[in-house]
Amino acid sequence: MSGERYNPRESEPKWQKVWDDAKTFVTANDDPREPYYVLEMFPYPSGRIHMGHVRNYAMGDVVARYYRARGRNVLHPMGWDAFGLPAENAAIERKTHPGTWTYSNIEAMKKQLKSMGLSIDWTREIATCSPDYYQHQQALFLDMLAAGLVTRKSSKVNWDPVDMTVLANEQVIDGKGWRSGAVVEQRELTQWFFKISDFAEDLLEALDTLTEWPEKVRIMQRNWIGKSEGLRLLFEIEPNNKTNANSVEVFTTRPDTIFGASFLALSPDHKLTAALAAHNAELAEFVAEFRRQGTATETLEKAEKKGVFTGIHVKHPVIEGATLPVYVANFVLMDYGTGAVFGCPAHDQRDLDFARKYGLPVKPVVLPPDADPISFTIGDEAYVDVGNIFNSGFLDGLSIDAAKTRIAEYFGARQVDGQVQGKVEVNYRLRDWGISRQRYWGCPIPVIHCEVCGTLPVPKKDLPVVLPEDVSFDKPGNALDHHPTWKHVDCPQCGGPARRETDTMDTFVDSSWYFARFTAPDAATPTVPAIANRWLPVDQYIGGVEHAILHLLYSRFFTRAMKATGHVGLDEPFKGLFTQGMVTHETYKSTEGAWVPPTEIVIEANGDQRTARHAETGAPISIGSVEKMSKSKKNVVDPDEIVGTYGADTARWFMLSDSPPERDVQWTESGVEGAGRFQQRVWRLVNDLADLPAAAANGDDDKSALALRRSTHRAVAGVAQDIEGLRFNRAVAQIYELTNALAKGRDTATGPAAQAALREGVERLVQLISPMMPHLAESCWEILGKSGLVADAAWPEVDPAMLVDDEVTLPVQINGKRRAEIAVAKGMAAAEVEALVLALEAVQKALEGKTPKKIVVVQDRIVNIVV
Repeated sequence: MSGERYNPRESEPKWQKVWDDAKTFVTANDDPREPYYVLEMFPYPSGRIHMGHVRNYAMGDVVARYYRARGRNVLHPMGWDAFGLPAENAAIERKTHPGTWTYSNIEAMKKQLKSMGLSIDWTREIATCSPDYYQHQQALFLDMLAAGLVTRKSSKVNWDPVDMTVLANEQVIDGKGWRSGAVVEQRELTQWFFKISDFAEDLLEALDTLTEWPEKVRIMQRNWIGKSEGLRLLFEIEPNNKTNANSVEVFTTRPDTIFGASFLALSPDHKLTAALAAHNAELAEFVAEFRRQGTATETLEKAEKKGVFTGIHVKHPVIEGATLPVYVANFVLMDYGTGAVFGCPAHDQRDLDFARKYGLPVKPVVLPPDADPISFTIGDEAYVDVGNIFNSGFLDGLSIDAAKTRIAEYFGARQVDGQVQGKVEVNYRLRDWGISRQRYWGCPIPVIHCEVCGTLPVPKKDLPVVLPEDVSFDKPGNALDHHPTWKHVDCPQCGGPARRETDTMDTFVDSSWYFARFTAPDAATPTVPAIANRWLPVDQYIGGVEHAILHLLYSRFFTRAMKATGHVGLDEPFKGLFTQGMVTHETYKSTEGAWVPPTEIVIEANGDQRTARHAETGAPISIGSVEKMSKSKKNVVDPDEIVGTYGADTARWFMLSDSPPERDVQWTESGVEGAGRFQQRVWRLVNDLADLPAAAANGDDDKSALALRRSTHRAVAGVAQDIEGLRFNRAVAQIYELTNALAKGRDTATGPAAQAALREGVERLVQLISPMMPHLAESCWEILGKSGLVADAAWPEVDPAMLVDDEVTLPVQINGKRRAEIAVAKGMAAAEVEALVLALEAVQKALEGKTPKKIVVVQDRIVNIVV
C-alpha cells in the first residue's frame, strides 16, 4: 500500500458518511462528562463560504476535536444569521422571496461546510429567520418589555430616502446609503430601544473579569462605552435681543483648561440652536446641511470642522469682563453631555482646527514638563499630554488632576441663573440600542397599537407573530406597511380595530442570544435555564475582530437581560474569545487596469524575480499588493476548488500552519501545495510503519528507542499545550518535528525496542493530526489496524519521565572565555565532570600544558577554569 498515493477525493466523503451514520458528533445534554462549549460566530447565508470561513471553522474544529479527545462533553453547533436587508435586496433584484433566496443559500453553504469535515452537531442547527427561532426572540422581547428593559422614544436616525429605511451607522458610507447611494438624512422617528445604557457601568467594570479576551477587544469596548468624569458648567448669556435664555449648560471633561476657553459651541440639535435658527437663515441652512450627513459618529468626526456664529456671547466664568462667542458647530453631538461644549483650542485638536478656521484665540494653559512658560506656544497640533497649569490665575502650578478638583470646588460654591454653577458628573458615550428597522425581512416586533388602549404587547399565547409570505416589493419602503391585511388586527385588550407594529428588529438582536438557544434548540421556551447554565458561558468563542464592539457588547447586554428575566443565571456569555486574522492574497491587474482573478494567472519565477501572464492570452499581468480577499479585487480563492483539487484536510492544514492565528494569513499556491505534500508524506510514513509490532519491548537502555519515545511524548505534550493556547501554527511545527524524527527512525532504527518506539510514535502522530486533518487521520488509523474511530480515541497519555532530560550540555569557560561544551549525565559529581572536561581536546589546547589554578563546577549549569 505504501506505493499508493492518498486520495482525499475518495477518503473524505467516506469518513464524513461514517461520522454522520454513527452520530459521532451529536451531543447529549444529559451526558455526565464535564461540558465544553466551543462556538464560531455563525455565518450570514450569502450563498458561498469563503476562505475566511475555512480558517475560522478549522480553528474551532481543532479545539472541539481536541477537548472531545480529552474526555469532555463538547458542544459544537452551527446556525445561520439569516435575516437582514441584503436578502431583501437580493430578492427584489431577483424577483423572488427573501426566504427562498435565504434557504437556498443555507442549503448550498451547509453542503460546503460539511465538505470540510467539521465535527458539528447538525441536530442543533438553527436559522434566525425561522419562526421556530424568532418566536422565542419575541418572547424574550416581551419579557424584557415587562421588566422595564425596553422603551419607545423619539430619536435621531439615519434615513435613506430611496430605500426608505433606517440605516445603522455602519451602513452609512461617506454620508450615503450603502446600497442606494442616496444622501442620508437625519430624521426624528419614534423607535424601539433596549436600555443598554442602564448597564453601562456594569458592562465596563466586568471587562476586567474577561481575562481570556484579547486586550485590544476589551480596550475597544471600554472606548465604546466611553466613561468620562467631568463637570456640568453653566455659562451666563450676555444680554441681547436674539434669545430670552439666561444661561447655557455645557459638559466638559477638562474643566482645568477653563482659563484657555475661547468659544462656546452648540450642537445643531440644541434647543437654543433651534430658537436662533428660526430668525437666522444662514444658521438654518447650516443645521439642514448637518442633518443631511447622517448620525454616524465616525462620519461626523471625520468631517471638516465647521460652524456658524450665533451672534450671542456668554460671560467668561473666571476672567472678569471677558466674553466668549457662541457658535453652532457640526462636531458637537446632542446625545452626549448637554449638547454644548466650551472650546479650549490649545489642548484639544478638534477645538484647535475650529479656532484656526475662524480666527479664534489659542491660549495655552497646560505647560509641558521642562517647557519655558514665556516662549511655549501652540502650532498646528494641540498639546494634550501631562503638565502643570499656567496662565490660569488661582490654578497656576497645579497638576491637571489637582486643577480639576480645585475648579470644581470653585464653581460648586457659585451660582448662575439661580443654580449651582458647576456639578461633577459621570457620562457615558454608550447610547440605548435602537432596534427598529423599516424592512420586511426581520423578526417582527410583537406589539400592537390601538387608538383606544395605546401600545400593547402581543399576548404570548399568540406568538409567533409570523411574517406574511405573500409580500410585494413593488413600492419602496417596508413591505409590511403595504400589505393589505397583515398589519390589521384586533386589539387584545378592547377587541377593537388595531394595527401591528410594522418595524422589525435589528439583526444584531438575532445574534445576541443564539448561543443560548443552541443549548436546547427544540425547547418550548427560549432556554431551559438549568441546561443553559450548565453549558454557558461559551468556553471558546472564535470570530473576526470586526465584531469586537457591537455584536459582543450587545450579546453581553442581552445575557444580562436574560438573567434579569429568568432565562439564564449568568452575566457574561463568552468566557474565552479569540479573534482570528484575515485571509489575504496577491492582487493582479491587466495592462488596462482591470482586476484579474488568480485562476487566470500563470506565475513564472526567475530567481527572486516573479512575473505573471494571462493563462489564455499570454498578456503581461502586473502583480499587486497582498490584500484581504474580496470579490471587488477578484483575489478570491474558491474553497470548493481547493477542496476538489487538494482536499479539505490540506486546506485546513495550510490555514492552521502558515502564521499565528491572530494574524493575517496569505494564501499562496506554493503554501497549499506544501501542505498537500506533507499530507502524502504522513500517509507514506504510516504505511511504511504499519506492520511494526504494537507491543513495546523493554528497551529503556536503547538510545535510539529512548530518543524516539522522547520525541513522541514531547510532541504530545507540546501539541496539547499549543492547542489549549490556540497557538495552532506552533502545534503544527511540533508535528513536523515529530514526523521528521519518525522518518529518520524508520531509516535508521533497528532492534525490537526501537521498532516498538516507532510504532508508538506513528500511532501518536495520527492522533496529533486528527484535530487538524481528521479524514487523513481516520484513514491512517484504519491502516494501523486500530479499532473504532480516531475521532473517538482518547488523547494519548504522556509519560512524564520522557519529558525530563537525563543529559545536560555544559559550557566550559577558561578565564571567562567560552572554549568548549560537554554533554554529561544530569547530576554528575563535580570530580567526574572535571575529569571529562580536562580530557577535552579543545581544553587541552587552550591550557597549553598549564595546570589550572581552580576548576569550579556549577552542577548542571557551567564549568569555569581559572589558569
